[in-house]
Amino acid sequence: MLEAQPSLEVVVLEAEHVGFGASGRNGGWVSALWPVGADTLARRSGRENTLAMLAALRETVVEVGRAAESAGIDCGFHRGGMVAVARSAAQEARARAEVAHADTWGVGTRWLDAAEASERLAASELRGATFNPHCARVHPRRLVDGLAASVRQRGGQVVEGARVVAIEPGRVRLEHGGQVSARHVIRATEAWTPRLPGLRRVVAPVYSLMVATEPLTPEQWSTIGLGDNEVFTDHRHVVIYGQRTVDDRLAFGGRGAPYHYGSRIRPEFDHDATVFADLRATLTDLLPQLGDVRFTHAWGGPLGIARDWHPSVGHDPSTGLGWAGGYVGDGVAATNLAGRTLADLVTGRHTPLTQLPWVGHRSRPWEPEPARWLGVNAGLRLARAADHEETRTGRPARIGRLLDALTGH
Repeated sequence: MLEAQPSLEVVVLEAEHVGFGASGRNGGWVSALWPVGADTLARRSGRENTLAMLAALRETVVEVGRAAESAGIDCGFHRGGMVAVARSAAQEARARAEVAHADTWGVGTRWLDAAEASERLAASELRGATFNPHCARVHPRRLVDGLAASVRQRGGQVVEGARVVAIEPGRVRLEHGGQVSARHVIRATEAWTPRLPGLRRVVAPVYSLMVATEPLTPEQWSTIGLGDNEVFTDHRHVVIYGQRTVDDRLAFGGRGAPYHYGSRIRPEFDHDATVFADLRATLTDLLPQLGDVRFTHAWGGPLGIARDWHPSVGHDPSTGLGWAGGYVGDGVAATNLAGRTLADLVTGRHTPLTQLPWVGHRSRPWEPEPARWLGVNAGLRLARAADHEETRTGRPARIGRLLDALTGH
């Protein structure tokens, strides 16, 4: 907004410190991935609007790198693409179907045979992989710190330790009785949204946890791959994700931590010894050449999921209230797109960004408790059960179709 209209007074209110939330603790994927499947999006918004959305996401990956370079932010941005390995017959079948489906939407995902895949990531039991070029690696904390500095350099205020307790047209109310008045108020609270009055069921906070190794030697990297700093995953149902960091560690994360009753968020939920152990075991199973490498870090945090897994951005010019969120963990790129879209909406410009199908989208609320707790955790258990079924049978899991229906694919 400051770039679009430098005369604006912009104040960012941060409850803790910049980067405390998802922005500073995520897996560092800048991706054109979208949590809602293209077919589902097309049924809601039409083919042309879906193609425009997918194109905007691809362009946003490049834009994040451009914006970081322009602002002089040293965040290790590198667009090496995303490799997703297939390590079983069931995963291979799903991966090949994904490539065929991607072709119908011009997504750019292609199939790599086992030899090509191994050059990217020398995973065990490798049958092949999909490769999507529209993905980059970034150091997320460096990126968000650099963006905050850039806002301040342009005259914006970033106020840390300012906990918002209510959002109303024309003002936000702060803890301990303070308030800030503004013509436009934008809510960008993601997983913490349920703490605000009237918004308890807008998104469900679901935890994603990560571990990281010690820095690896050039000899170790020669046995692993990721020579172009590709980010990586596989085609299991339980989401995993990893990257080669700017200081040559493997940072690796995944879902699996439970949803907490009542959308609770607590510092102790960032650490789950069982999930951390599972992540370390999963990574060393994927890359047994790691041997007895030391794991030196473990952390986590909540992300926001709307009931239909559909991220959204919007602004009501009559009240000045706007919002963005529900990124389901794909927010490093999507927040950039949301910011540029909100800048157009707030300044009253009609552009291709303001016509994208996520603008003004309203997801229905999550069910009240205990149904929300039962449903979200049932979905997590279904994903694990589907992976166990495929390990046992060697065929795509029958319950996988139910999982796809639950997650908007």
